Amino acid sequence: MEENKDYNPSQYEDDDRMEAPKSAKSIRGYQTIIVILAVILAALSILYFNIHRQQQEEYDLLLVDRDSIKSNLSHLMEDFDNLQISNDSISQSLGLERSRADSLMERLTKERSWSYAKIKKYEKEIGTMRTIMRGYLRQIDSLNTLNKNLIKENVSYRKEISSANLRAEVAEEKASELSTKVRQGAVIRARGIRLVPLNARDKEVSRVKNASRLRVEFTLAGNDLAEPGERTVYVRITSPDGYVQSNASAATFEFEGERLTYTASRDVDYQNEDLAVGVYYNDGAGFTAGTYRVEVYADGRLAGQSDIVLR
Repeated sequence: MEENKDYNPSQYEDDDRMEAPKSAKSIRGYQTIIVILAVILAALSILYFNIHRQQQEEYDLLLVDRDSIKSNLSHLMEDFDNLQISNDSISQSLGLERSRADSLMERLTKERSWSYAKIKKYEKEIGTMRTIMRGYLRQIDSLNTLNKNLIKENVSYRKEISSANLRAEVAEEKASELSTKVRQGAVIRARGIRLVPLNARDKEVSRVKNASRLRVEFTLAGNDLAEPGERTVYVRITSPDGYVQSNASAATFEFEGERLTYTASRDVDYQNEDLAVGVYYNDGAGFTAGTYRVEVYADGRLAGQSDIVLR
């Protein structure tokens, strides 16, 4: 009983009443902290969401820019492929630029880490290639214009040459015609052709059967267009039976690409004036009456002919 003399129940009740307010304050403090943390968490969540959304938007924009760059590069490559140029130097340079475009497209396809800096870099490279392309287009246009002008000049020159050739051909034809006329005009003509039967004393006889030889008489007409000088005159006498009278050697001369047998010949000096000529032919077998044909040739041409009846 003595051991519990100091026990006072009211004292413990007072202690409990004092500890109760302290516990309530602690709980309210924890609740406040939790609320603050929740607000902070919510704010951080909103901030993270906004940042993530902004980053996603920026990434989407980068993808759009990337696709735009690829599209521009594809169009540029098509422009390179569509260019047709026959100039070897420009064609070689275009091939190099086309290879650069292929390399750039390969880098774009393999690129995984995109940024605005890389976008700007690729855009700059494509811009440079497009500027080069425009330069080539200007060169090609200039060459095409020059080529068109050259074609026009060539056509004009061809027309002039054709016209000149035509004039030359006409002039040549006229010259040929004139030359032909001159050659024709320069032919020596034989006129007054006679066939005279002669006896052994060179006296003319009325009967050819009494003749021992024949004399062909004719005049080479004067012609200023003919070339003067020495020339050989050939005579062909065809008998009534159709045979050409000739000596034993049956000598020939050329006429229009053929060799003709002649009866007799004589060298004369022709000086563009009338020249009387006599050519003799001897035939030991004798002559028969009938129509004889006499042909005279000079300068490879038929100078004259005549059919003569001998009795």
